[in-house]
Amino acid sequence: MGALDSTLSVVDEMEKKGIQPDVITFNTLLHAFYWSGRFADGEKMWDLMETKDIVPNVWSYNARMRGLVSENRLQEAIELLDKMRSNGVQPDAATYNAFMRKFCLDKNLEEAKNWYHKLRENDCEPDRVTYLTLVPFLREKGEFDMALEMCKEIINRGLYVPPTLLQPPVVDELIKESRIEDARGLVKLARTNRRVRYYKLNLPS
Repeated sequence: MGALDSTLSVVDEMEKKGIQPDVITFNTLLHAFYWSGRFADGEKMWDLMETKDIVPNVWSYNARMRGLVSENRLQEAIELLDKMRSNGVQPDAATYNAFMRKFCLDKNLEEAKNWYHKLRENDCEPDRVTYLTLVPFLREKGEFDMALEMCKEIINRGLYVPPTLLQPPVVDELIKESRIEDARGLVKLARTNRRVRYYKLNLPS
């Protein structure tokens, strides 16, 4: 018995026992399939959820969004984004992160930035995944101004990110680009922000 058949069997067994699967049940299954690259199984689970008149929430949409984008079905992903809004579900950072991740992997700087701006325009707050996705890519493409501003946001918001996101890729690269004052300012910000203690930034000797 395949994984999908096993899953459907569990759902059937739940219903036989009088336990109706809800949106949380389906979200767990959708994430399991879409995030593991099993797009076809994810789509069958989505169809089953709709058949049972279970209303998807933002986590449901985000799981499918991730699947569509990973399959390079971008037009369908954009249509799903429109459907979210028309159904009164507000996209969040994870929604836009799916697109940004795709375009970073494709080395498409302009589209990655475009989707970041869409996130901002729609009153979404970037999360740590947003920064982890974009900062290395911006640095790779020489977009130091935007990378620097994001690093300042990370520190000012007290978000935990691996120290390696900030030190070698940003501080050291600013020094290499002769932007000493920018590097010094970022290090000072990290050291003086009392909300956080885990940004161990230093100027290269």
